[in-house]
Amino acid sequence: MKLHESPSPNARRVQVFMAEKGIDCERVPVDIRAGENLTPEYLAKNPGGRVPVLELDDGTFIAESVAICRYLEALHPEPNLFGSDPLEIATIEMWQRRAELNFMSEVAGAFRNITGFFKDRETCVKEWGEVCAEKAPKALNMFDARLAENQYLAGDKFSNADITLGIAIDFARMVKVVEVPDLPNLSRWHAEVSARPSFSAE
Repeated sequence: MKLHESPSPNARRVQVFMAEKGIDCERVPVDIRAGENLTPEYLAKNPGGRVPVLELDDGTFIAESVAICRYLEALHPEPNLFGSDPLEIATIEMWQRRAELNFMSEVAGAFRNITGFFKDRETCVKEWGEVCAEKAPKALNMFDARLAENQYLAGDKFSNADITLGIAIDFARMVKVVEVPDLPNLSRWHAEVSARPSFSAE
């Protein structure tokens, strides 16, 4: 297998997931600043032009970070990160989606529209970025309340939902377009997940 990647939250999500599983493979850097992900060669791998993309030995390409993680989970079921019974699977998916839609996507919207990082290839609307930047921190109250009663987002077990929210918070702090409030339960949880070796894996 080969993982086509660049420094990005979604690529990091797969990196953390693979580290949790003890999976390694060849890494192929993709220069998104230079638009390498928009070349015909790359678009043949992923018409959406996003990273990462997992290339299988038979030439099959799997794009979208969660889809890649689900494929890897099917190959390597343990440690389980997507759930092992119907309720656990649904609970992890629920919190993973909440983390992605309510926080991670808002941070990305703020970053892309306020900084104009991709202004050479997309229309940036600063006002929309500011709306995203205002909404994102408010969403964290929901996670803080959840973590007041649970060690991890889906309960007492670390899961893919924790990976998504963890890397999204790290990204928000790195790009500095969204304020991350100091919420006690969220802070406790973030310190715990950040201490996992997988979160410093590359």
